[in-house]
Amino acid sequence: MSPLSIAIDVALFAHLASVVVWVGGMVFAHFCLRPALADVSPQLRLPLIEAVFSRFFNWITAAVIAILISGGFLMSRFGGAQAPWQIALMAAIGVVMMAIFGHARYAVFPQIRRAVQAQRWPDGARAVDTMRRLVLVNLVLGFVTIAVAVLARGF
Repeated sequence: MSPLSIAIDVALFAHLASVVVWVGGMVFAHFCLRPALADVSPQLRLPLIEAVFSRFFNWITAAVIAILISGGFLMSRFGGAQAPWQIALMAAIGVVMMAIFGHARYAVFPQIRRAVQAQRWPDGARAVDTMRRLVLVNLVLGFVTIAVAVLARGF
């Protein structure tokens, strides 16, 4: 096995593991955590959501960095700007997902944090609803990207 082949395998593993962390985390947040907290009072729910997303966003930041590095390396190995359309599409969707993540992390999450600190529960609830919608959009985009990766291999 050549050093380049090993590097490609390591990059692919890092890429896929990071995607699993990101998409799996969104599945957990949207389909498990959110419904489980539906009947909890805002005074308890919002601080918990703030604490969970504080940790979640650290993991996703690391995953996004790993996806960028590994994806950039893999794309360079498979043609760069002339890469097959599947790779270009995955990269484009990934960039959109990263932009949505950036907005959620650096614009919406601080609103949640400020609302919790000031105990402004209605403001926090609105920000959490915005976060829910952003997570759902990214979750759909994540599954579309996975579908492209798997289903378009034969094209």
